[in-house]
Parts: sequence; structure tokens; C-alpha cells
Amino acid sequence: MVRFLILLFSATPLFALEPANIVIVANRDMPESISVAKHYAKKRNVPEDNIVLLSLPKGEDILRSDFETKLAEPLREALKSKKDKIKVILTVYGVPLRVGAKVLSGTEKVKADEIKKQLDDSRKELEIAEKDKAEKDKLEGLKKKIAELNSQHRIAIAVESLACVDSELMCLWWPAYEFSRWQPNPLYWKAPKELNNRFPNTLMTCRLDGPTVEIAKRLVDDAVEVEVNGLKGKVYFDARGISFNSKNQSDSTGYGGYDESFREAAALLKSAGMEVILDDKGALFEPDSCKDAALYSGWYSHANFIDCCKYVKGAVAWHLASSEAVTLRNPASKVWCPNLLQKGVAATLGPVAEPYTIAFPKPAEFFCFLITGKYTLVETYSRTTYLTSWMTVLVGDPLYNPYKNSPMIKESLIEPSPKVQNIK
Repeated sequence: MVRFLILLFSATPLFALEPANIVIVANRDMPESISVAKHYAKKRNVPEDNIVLLSLPKGEDILRSDFETKLAEPLREALKSKKDKIKVILTVYGVPLRVGAKVLSGTEKVKADEIKKQLDDSRKELEIAEKDKAEKDKLEGLKKKIAELNSQHRIAIAVESLACVDSELMCLWWPAYEFSRWQPNPLYWKAPKELNNRFPNTLMTCRLDGPTVEIAKRLVDDAVEVEVNGLKGKVYFDARGISFNSKNQSDSTGYGGYDESFREAAALLKSAGMEVILDDKGALFEPDSCKDAALYSGWYSHANFIDCCKYVKGAVAWHLASSEAVTLRNPASKVWCPNLLQKGVAATLGPVAEPYTIAFPKPAEFFCFLITGKYTLVETYSRTTYLTSWMTVLVGDPLYNPYKNSPMIKESLIEPSPKVQNIK
């Protein structure tokens, strides 16, 4: 995975999005869901026949089997004549947020049990070999075999196969793939080109959702209004003062790498002439301490929203922590995403379950692409998220481009974050 993240190949370019490139998925059994879909289509001139109505569970969760039969398969059927035209799937209020873990069939369980027996036998063999002080080559061979069997077993039992519905829908047109953990994102701006051959037709996804139908509709209303004159306000980054070892490539996707990316984001946006406030200490911004916030990102107040910012209309804000989108619709929840939406932001993102840091875009990449004015919200996210079939959801109007009429930075200045030294 680290090797994938540091390869510096150009990804397939994303061309300018048009309303006709968006399909809107709504819940046929919820009038509120249909209302949000039609509202978006009208606001953004999306063709009415690009609204796909499906009978779906009304809660935020859907079983893996139901995801396939009630959502993915009917959606493929509805889009088969538009496959080459559709680039974005927009889910709306009423569409489930999270798809459950895979349940093994009888045949799959037998196969998993066989691998588990081989794994257990190999571990016992290693234990005996170590007691007998076997030769180094034999011990290393057994350890390698155990590692391979352990990987096979994790795949066989589909460990950590729970995922965000939207992230799974990025893979709608893919050939069969493993549900165990994540898949790489071919749309990432530095992804190896061969990923596009391995995983063709990767889609971008986004969601209009929130604690109320009115909030879901407001996301597009605010986006359309703010785009006219551009997003104005201050930028707040809340780093933690964690050191980063630039000589250690594996540290780039750990705590040190993400904290460094907050600092890089602050420096780049400040160099672009934006008013940037960086907190590089362990404590978070105090409540009500950040006025006129247009952009915000920070970490790590896990499932404990802190009302630190007063947001301007059209603000883009997200908090890096493990549970911040386990719900979008519960107004009483203390996780960050629904609270940010209730506080007026136009776009946010977060994980629906334990994501690991790698599930988040690097702040310096996400916010710098956004302020170029070249990319919409969904393109910005799709260019900067590393993974598909995983945990993170993007909430907002996919066509939102708050800096299209007032670009702040040239794309040529953006580099992979954090900067890693090349050691020869």
C-alpha cells in the first residue's frame, strides 16, 4: 500500500463535469428522498431521467445482500445505456449510508475453514521448529508461509468488509473484487496508470444528506449562491504538533504524515494570500474561537464535536477522527459530520466506521486542489482520496466549485503530501 501511495505516475485526467454526467439515486419509498433528488435536479439542471428511484431500507444501514440486489444490480440495469456518460453517482437523503459485512456462503465458509486449518498447522510447525532450533532458512520459510496463509484467510472471511455505500458504489462497474478491507482508488491524482486498466470505469460519488431534509437541500442552495462571488473567509487548520520523519516513507500515512500535511496545507494556502490560522499544539481550538471560517480541518476529538468555528455560507469543513460519519441523520449525535451540517457548512466528509488515517485525504492535497478553482467538490475528493470500497463519505453538492471564479493557487504548485526525502 505504501508503495502505491508514493508512486509518482499521472492518473487519468478528469474532464469538466456536466449536469448530464450525474445520476441521482433516491429512495422510492420515502417522499422526502424523492423531494431532495428533484430539488437538486432542478437547481443544477440535471436531466429528470437521470433520477433513479429504488426501493431501499429507510435507515442508514443496508445488508450486504440487499446492497447487491436492491441497490447495485438495479442501478447497473438503470444505467447500462448511459454507462459511458455517467461519471458521478449522487446519493440523497433516504439512501442507506453503510453496507454491512459480507456473510459467507456455505462453500466460502468451507474454504475459509480449510485455510484456517493450514494456518493453525503451520503455526504449530513453526513453534516446534523454534523449540528444536531449526535452521534459519526453515524458520524464515515457515514465517513467510504463515504470513501468506494469514492474508488468504483474511480475504476468505472478508474481514472488515463493512463499508460506506457511496465508496462501494465507486466500484459499480468493476469486475469482481475482494471485499476484505479496501481497494486502491484509480482516480487518485498520483495513482499508477495501470490501476485504470485493472479497475476500469471508476465512478465518483457524493451525497446530499443530513439531520433534516431541509439541510440536505440547503447544501446545493448554498453552493449555487456562493459560486457566483466565490467563497470568502478565514482558513483554520488544527494540527497536533506531531513530528514527521521525512526519511521514513511509511510515516507518510501515519499520524506524523497527516499532521505534517496540515502544516503544509497552512503554508500553501497562506502563500496563496489567504488568511490562515494554524494551531500546531495538542489541544484543539476552543469553542467559539474561530470566526468567519470558510475552510476548516483538524483532529483528533473522537466522536466529540467541538463548536469551535462560526462558518460563513458555503464553508467546507471536516474533522479527521474515526467515527465522524457513523450517522448523518441523528441530530443528537456528538460525531462531527451531522453537527457540522447543522452549523451551516456546505460540504464535509467522514468515516462510517473505523477507517485508519489512510481513509482521509491529505489536507494539503484536498484543500489545495479545491482552491485551484479547476475542480468541483467531487473531483477534488476523488483526486485526493486513496481508497475505494472503504469507509469515507463525501457530503455536499458534487458540482460545488467555490473558487471557480476566484482561483487562489496554480495546480503546478501542488505536490504529494507530506514531502518525503528521496534516500539513495
